[in-house]
Amino acid sequence: MSFAALWEGLLPVGRDALTGGYRRFSWTPADVACRSWFTRTAAERGLRVDTDRNGNLWAWWDPPGLAPGPGSLPRGPGPGAVVVGSHLDSVPDGGPFDGPLGVVSAFAAIDLLRERGLAPVRPLGVAAFCEEEGARFGVACLGSRLLTGVIDPATARALTDAGGTTLAEAMAAAGQDPARIGPDEDLLGRIGTYVELHIEQGRALAGLGAAIGVGERIWPHGRWRLGFTGRPDHAGTATLGERRDPMLAFASVVLAARQAAADHHGLATVGKVVAEPGAVNGVCARVTAWLDARCPDEQTLWTLVDQILAASRDVAGQHGVALEVTPESVTPAVDFHPGLRARLTASLAARGIHAPVLATGAGHDAGVLAARVPAAMLFVRNPSGVSHSPAEHAEPADCEAGVLALAAVLEDLACR
Repeated sequence: MSFAALWEGLLPVGRDALTGGYRRFSWTPADVACRSWFTRTAAERGLRVDTDRNGNLWAWWDPPGLAPGPGSLPRGPGPGAVVVGSHLDSVPDGGPFDGPLGVVSAFAAIDLLRERGLAPVRPLGVAAFCEEEGARFGVACLGSRLLTGVIDPATARALTDAGGTTLAEAMAAAGQDPARIGPDEDLLGRIGTYVELHIEQGRALAGLGAAIGVGERIWPHGRWRLGFTGRPDHAGTATLGERRDPMLAFASVVLAARQAAADHHGLATVGKVVAEPGAVNGVCARVTAWLDARCPDEQTLWTLVDQILAASRDVAGQHGVALEVTPESVTPAVDFHPGLRARLTASLAARGIHAPVLATGAGHDAGVLAARVPAAMLFVRNPSGVSHSPAEHAEPADCEAGVLALAAVLEDLACR
């Protein structure tokens, strides 16, 4: 089946008819539909499908003649499995390519290898990691963080969505056992290589005249929750001087974050805010905001965040409100495996594919897995540079180029 046919089969799932964006949140009906698509697509190719203890999906193309491994483990003795994939969930009103492009391309690359009469000599897996965006439970790359032991299982089970539903409750409602979540050393020990194909989140490749790029590193980044607590009051009677308005403190911090990012050549974003109780004619009791910060290096990141938090404390004091800061996730810089990166570049160059090496400010499951297994990334050109938006786009020809590049890499890593 062609990439286009595979893509069209997934494209309608979770799309909002009004905005055109996607709302594929973990353990919701849209997520169930995505999982069904994954399982059906794998079964059509005779791949063995499993769900691990953390809800991540795996489809295995087992080499002929090797005994099966238990559960979601690949077949064969010892380590060495080659895994490709990405994620299927989205940010609120996200674009179609972020995540799904890597999963669809993985299945399309397997089809291409079979058309060429090739078969793996070591287990070849397609993975779809859950809650990569953190859109429902607030922690990005949750599925890969649980797999690798980066987050405590009890902490993860207690995470809540906007409606107060815990991760444990959501998983149980979907038929999963939340008591089993946590690191899976057996599965990790069988993975020899992980390669993630992803749409470029930026537009460097457009300027370099290349459809495909190879990942070099991921900037360090983190998320902090800021809670400003003031005093609720009447908008029509409370004088300006008497108010303890947390919204004013929050607004000042948004501007301070922008200035700090400019000062340190980094990025700082407040993309989510909740005002309580939320009355149009009332002064808020509490404003909760989430700060996302990213920088080229860790020292600059902490300098940037310290400046924003210092400004937050100052403005909270000026407006008579209390401030609570909670780090939700902090990810250090990730340098992808240099040997694997060189091998990918050589595989592509041997087939005439020009693939510049790029750093990225966006986090990925590949960045989490890189601490435990050799990991690498391929990027597909994004001509507008827009991501996390319905305007996210990749040309069909570039998507096909991504499949060709991924097939070339898999041929060298898994079939020789």
